[in-house]
Amino acid sequence: MRAFIGRPFGSSPGRHVSGRPTSSNRASSFHLIWEMPRSGPITAVSAVLTIVEPPRVNRLYFWALQAGFSEGNTPTGGGHLGLQWHPGYPGSTAVNWGGYRASGRGGGELDGSISDLPSSLGNANTRDFAWRADTPYRLRITGVPDRPGAWIGTVEDLDQSRLTVVRELWAGGNRLADPMVWSEVFADCDHPPVAAQWSSFSAETASGHKVQPVAVRTNYQAYEAGGCDNTNVVVTNAGIVQRTATERSVATGTRIGWPS
Repeated sequence: MRAFIGRPFGSSPGRHVSGRPTSSNRASSFHLIWEMPRSGPITAVSAVLTIVEPPRVNRLYFWALQAGFSEGNTPTGGGHLGLQWHPGYPGSTAVNWGGYRASGRGGGELDGSISDLPSSLGNANTRDFAWRADTPYRLRITGVPDRPGAWIGTVEDLDQSRLTVVRELWAGGNRLADPMVWSEVFADCDHPPVAAQWSSFSAETASGHKVQPVAVRTNYQAYEAGGCDNTNVVVTNAGIVQRTATERSVATGTRIGWPS
């Protein structure tokens, strides 16, 4: 699966609200792109994900924290860490930590360590993980101490104070760039609504300072790119919710101050 890495889509609302997405991978994606303050190089990012309305159909859903990797200003790749609703895994729940090399490094999937988590489908990136709805999980991407170019993905169950190391990705680079979170939905546009809540966006600099985005910007996959036009973003007291199969009230490109 190739997650969104690179230039955002545009949007043409109100045209595709039923049936399968018509994109090349038959998925519809929407994103919250972080606007970071001026700071030193970022070496860790995290966000809390809560699935507040879980899927009710046997289709793939993927909710992820994404960051690019770079050596100075030269991109080396990008990775996505998140939870999946995946019918091929026990209870349809899984975790994924994978990514792609930059085109200047030949492209293709990034190599990484072998996860301690089993994988029912034998996929190096996607592993068995029994996540629960209405439970907050902190997703975190950070460099491996004393191992330049290695990046570790962890998922922390905040209700049970349980930290799971997914694995390492060997992406190169010494800093993170262009953080965002997103939903990638392989279901029909009019399948029952599903909602993912995002909160507690945070980053750390190489000097150890914690910073937050000053805002996030909405982005929806355009009709011309095969996206659904009935996805939406709602700001609540608990966070920002990405929801499917609903009327769109927040346009693409909307800037949302953070913390909201």
